[in-house]
Amino acid sequence: MTESLIHPSAIVEEGARLGEGVRIGPFCHVGPDVVLGDRVELKSHVVVTGRTEVGEDTVIFSFAVIGEIPQDLKFRGEKTRLVIGKRNRIREHVTMNCGTEGGGGETRVGDDGLFMAGCHVAHDARVGDRVIIVNQSALAGHVVVEDDVIIGGLCGVHQWVRIGRGAIIGAVTMVTNDVIPHGLVQGPRGVLDGLNLVGLKRKGVARSDITALRAAFQMLAQGEGAFSERAQRLADETSSDYVRQITDFILGDSDRHFLTPGG
Repeated sequence: MTESLIHPSAIVEEGARLGEGVRIGPFCHVGPDVVLGDRVELKSHVVVTGRTEVGEDTVIFSFAVIGEIPQDLKFRGEKTRLVIGKRNRIREHVTMNCGTEGGGGETRVGDDGLFMAGCHVAHDARVGDRVIIVNQSALAGHVVVEDDVIIGGLCGVHQWVRIGRGAIIGAVTMVTNDVIPHGLVQGPRGVLDGLNLVGLKRKGVARSDITALRAAFQMLAQGEGAFSERAQRLADETSSDYVRQITDFILGDSDRHFLTPGG
């Protein structure tokens, strides 16, 4: 058993559950419905409140506020949750809100993420594994961010938008529509400007798959018919799992339009 270390100035309310080896620094506040997994560390002046679970080996830095009520005028105090996975790094002044009844009641963050200073994860968002959100960027309510996404600094992601796995969003970009997996989006009003080739190469994706993705992007950009029709033809013809990630994403359920090549 590894003993938890709690600074004398911290407040841990009765009912909070702490795993082994938890470290809670000066002037932190942990609410009564909070669960901190093994070896979670709270630096100084951290607030963790609400029905919030924080996974093991996650570190939360000073002045972050985690698990507060949603910034949603429809919220009426219903019992909702925030669930954060393992090994996340949540930097200074980050805010993450719990869910709303209308959004399923839960905000969820995956494993191994890096949330840089001042970024925001709103109610009912779903954030995957190995996601990086750079300083001062914000996810609105109900946003879905799949695995291995990078969102640059000072970005805003509109409510209900989905960002597919492996996509990258350039700095100072407003994302108002869905982003295909492995897409590259940039510009003040986000434009799908290509594929995240650097990210694909860094992950060691085979040259044949990268070539297939390039051809798929060209077909989506210049092929005949509507965007969804081009995606369906790609789905019928491709043998690449990476291209199929894109077609499954496009042909799946969404209430929003897509950022399209050249659109």
